[in-house]
Amino acid sequence: MTVTERVTGVLALRPNVFEDIETDTHANAQAFAVVVLASIAAGFGGGLSGGAVGMIRETIGAVVGWVMWAGVTYVLGARLMPERDTRTDMGELLRVIGYSYAPSFFALFAALPFVGYGIRVAVDFWLLAATVLAVRQALDYKSTFRAFAVVLIGWLFFLTISWALRA
Repeated sequence: MTVTERVTGVLALRPNVFEDIETDTHANAQAFAVVVLASIAAGFGGGLSGGAVGMIRETIGAVVGWVMWAGVTYVLGARLMPERDTRTDMGELLRVIGYSYAPSFFALFAALPFVGYGIRVAVDFWLLAATVLAVRQALDYKSTFRAFAVVLIGWLFFLTISWALRA
């Protein structure tokens, strides 16, 4: 599958595409590129509030967040909440979670007057759905609810860290 086919499949939330990404050990650079490009699109959609320096900072933050998200997902999903058939590694999680950032390409349109907020909300839910599907496929879960729980607990973990850093 090409990168374009993979991104299109992720946007369409097709589980078989996540399986293809998961098994392709050469797709790490592609996943990295998706994360970087998605963060740039989201930066433009946010109105470039920090200028070029802010965009670079946000992009680096997105990459660091991607790696941390994969690590937290690994600990939660593969070690603390595995299903009987769960088999994964960090590479698989990095690939599928990286590609799950693809809906953020559309965050570029969040800067549009009148509809920008609605677009941002739609992108956020789309991103959530793609991440849950990515986690479900990478962890070989049968239960979408369990994948959602892993994503929710991970999100709460990051929210707590973010809150603590601001305090």
